[in-house]
Amino acid sequence: MPTSPSRPAPERIVDAAERLVRTAGFVHATTKEIAREAGCSEALLYKHFVNKEDIFLRVLFERLPHLGGLLSEMADDPGGRSVDECLRAVADKAVAFYQQILPMVGALLVEPGLLARFAEGLAAVGRKGPSEAGDALAAYLVRERERGRIRADADPRAAAALLLGACFQRAFFLAFGGAAAAQPADEFAASLSRTVWAALSPPPAP
Repeated sequence: MPTSPSRPAPERIVDAAERLVRTAGFVHATTKEIAREAGCSEALLYKHFVNKEDIFLRVLFERLPHLGGLLSEMADDPGGRSVDECLRAVADKAVAFYQQILPMVGALLVEPGLLARFAEGLAAVGRKGPSEAGDALAAYLVRERERGRIRADADPRAAAALLLGACFQRAFFLAFGGAAAAQPADEFAASLSRTVWAALSPPPAP
């Protein structure tokens, strides 16, 4: 169903792009189809956005449960929550994010030209792409190691990769085999965060 014409054109276009990318995939969500779904012309679409990749970046940053806000909050409030609570919160967000984004961007992974244009779009707005969340989580864990809240011999980058990589893998299994192929989101996030915390938690005091 086309977006209501009472909304501003840029919002209608982003709404339409989100619906089409979710249902048809990134490759098949053409600017012509996005404009039709948004109830506007392609000319109007290009008045507000450079290209399809530009629209999708808006979808990515504004409509998905990304990790940036949570990781910034963790960095700005050291000690406000326990490390295991933070790991659980990150796991919850990452499970939701990868579950939503993988079906939307799967085509990028097999189309080098599209992937390059998407990477260029991220760079143009000062974003690093998929490694950004891992870098931020690793930096948080480094700070917690310095504060003595995780074990001194822990590898923060490896821990971040394990947690986020497992969330991405679950999304792949879900996309490939449906709900039967993946543990329910809440159970998975809780089990994963507990397991990572068990590897990071300091040894008990003598």
